[in-house]
Amino acid sequence: MKIAYSGVDSKVVVWIREFLLGRTQRVRVGRKFSEELRVTSVVPQGSVLGPLLFLAYVNDIWTNIESTIRLFADNCVIYRKIINNGDVEELQKDLDRLGEWAVENAMKINPTKSKAVRFTRARVKDPLNYSLMNALIPEARSCKYLGIILRSNLSWVDQVNYTVKKAWKALHFTMRIIKKGNSNTKSLAYMSLVRPILEYGVACWDPYREGQISALDRVQKKAVKFAHHTSSSNWEILASCRKLSRVCALFKAYSGERSWKAIGDRLQRPH
Repeated sequence: MKIAYSGVDSKVVVWIREFLLGRTQRVRVGRKFSEELRVTSVVPQGSVLGPLLFLAYVNDIWTNIESTIRLFADNCVIYRKIINNGDVEELQKDLDRLGEWAVENAMKINPTKSKAVRFTRARVKDPLNYSLMNALIPEARSCKYLGIILRSNLSWVDQVNYTVKKAWKALHFTMRIIKKGNSNTKSLAYMSLVRPILEYGVACWDPYREGQISALDRVQKKAVKFAHHTSSSNWEILASCRKLSRVCALFKAYSGERSWKAIGDRLQRPH
């Protein structure tokens, strides 16, 4: 129904309906098959069209919600600037509306898998008591959003620790697999498998504490020694890459590119 009301051509609506209805599935183990069962989840997993249909289904989740809401695939973030108790009540009302939407659209939201995080540097002792679908949302000091760990005190220590741990794991795997490779192969493997982990999302996070910077640099120093059997190379240092990413992001916001326009509108232009 949502697709039909969105203005899509009626022939496309019929095609999508035929694609979704009457589907069955079964499991094969060796040469034996299980009995066929009807697919009741509507959107088939693994299909190219599935994610698009899911997005079309949840596209109206923001209706009647006053707080800011962000959607990316099946991730949903709702937030609001809290100044007084009135803002707390408004945010709770929006959470209630979100729960009502889920019931009306037969969508299941697990409140225990949600997190309530307060971003502030002030020392606040009052606990967060937000609820979703009559269940208390557990309070947390940090949350992961699109692969970036956001800490309540705006520190990047959790993000750095997570990135370093993941990068070391990828580097050790690479060193085991191609330990007999030449320098070019080892360098290419590092740049393809490890370096992207160290650079992911650095346009929005960049540590300033020496200990955190050194922890990131140690990964690349180990890779340099592995690839070139020396402590120096012509690889660009990580700090420079992070700075370049921030400058590029600032330029996109300043020039008003679509995905950065909301940030660019809040920038103060020079005279």
